[in-house]
Amino acid sequence: MQKSLIFSVFALLLGLIACDQSDPNPPEEVGDLVQYPYEPKAYTIKKPDHYPAVPVPADNPMTYDGVQLGRRLFYDPMLSANNTMSCASCHLPAKSFTDGKQFSTGIDGIQGKRSSMSLMNIAYIVPDNPADTFLLFWDGRTKSLESQALLPVEDPIEMHHQWINVIEDFKNHPDYPVLFRKAFGIADRSQITKELAAKAMAQFERILIGSGTSVYDRYLNGEISLLQDEALDGKLMFFDEGNPFGLPDGECFHCHGTGTLSGRGFFNNGLDPFDLIVDKGRENVTGNPNDRGKFRATTLMNIELSAPYMHDGRFSNLNQVVDHYLFDAHPTPYANPNLNLLINKRQIYTSYHRTALVEFLKTLTDTAFINNPDIQSPF
Repeated sequence: MQKSLIFSVFALLLGLIACDQSDPNPPEEVGDLVQYPYEPKAYTIKKPDHYPAVPVPADNPMTYDGVQLGRRLFYDPMLSANNTMSCASCHLPAKSFTDGKQFSTGIDGIQGKRSSMSLMNIAYIVPDNPADTFLLFWDGRTKSLESQALLPVEDPIEMHHQWINVIEDFKNHPDYPVLFRKAFGIADRSQITKELAAKAMAQFERILIGSGTSVYDRYLNGEISLLQDEALDGKLMFFDEGNPFGLPDGECFHCHGTGTLSGRGFFNNGLDPFDLIVDKGRENVTGNPNDRGKFRATTLMNIELSAPYMHDGRFSNLNQVVDHYLFDAHPTPYANPNLNLLINKRQIYTSYHRTALVEFLKTLTDTAFINNPDIQSPF
């Protein structure tokens, strides 16, 4: 009896020692999420009839739960190292998903060197085929919304966090494991990855589509027969349709001429003399000196709400922007013949032409888009 008791105590001690030496972070239970239903429901992106179909990659189909997870992640400050900054901190709905600052500031109080870009209609900024150039960010350093969403979290000037830590926080969160399950059908929390998080955020960003209720949209739809005189003259100049009416070409649509006025090309727009360019823009990505000072043309929808303007936010209002193109732009030596056309005929432009172009740009304001409840914070 005594030997048996001693053996039992000894075995218990060995068990306790084994527990003490066990992994302090044991692996998650396999299948711990299967009790929650995975019933993906396709999400239909709302868009105006005159907008083209929204491109959606085959490996990230739009679902209701995917969009809702992405929406929450977009507005959640836990993606930053000190829980103070979310994606929405630099992309506010009221400012057409910009932040209204010349240079955005990260969690450590460090300013970046570029202004935040609008995300309105960002879903349309995609390559025509897989071999095409990268298109996102001012300098086009990523090709897809999925790859773009990964970068700000670990950028030392922005969120200054590590994805490995973010994912651990997701796994231990009271809500996120189930939300990832519903969005992507994972069986247990160990399957949560940064790639799935990026896919969810990309799904949310693909619904940031204009409402089609701006004055210009309604004009295109025939709901308004005519624009106001100045705005109509500006429209004719913008699309190089003004010559029969005695108006000079504005050469604008060459860079902002897609169906949603969301430019996809990269251009040196003559902000600085070529030999004085500080931010090399596209050249930093391609290594090609011919790309020096080239930046992606932004969407012009809601341009009235997304000041300041240009990659470095140097212009505070639309008058300054149009004055730059009509009167002040510097010649560019590489691949922007339309800008040089403007410069060569700048003596024919007047203050009225500037006013007309600005009035046209104001017809692109879409307040229904910025007030859409589907794209506001869920918190």
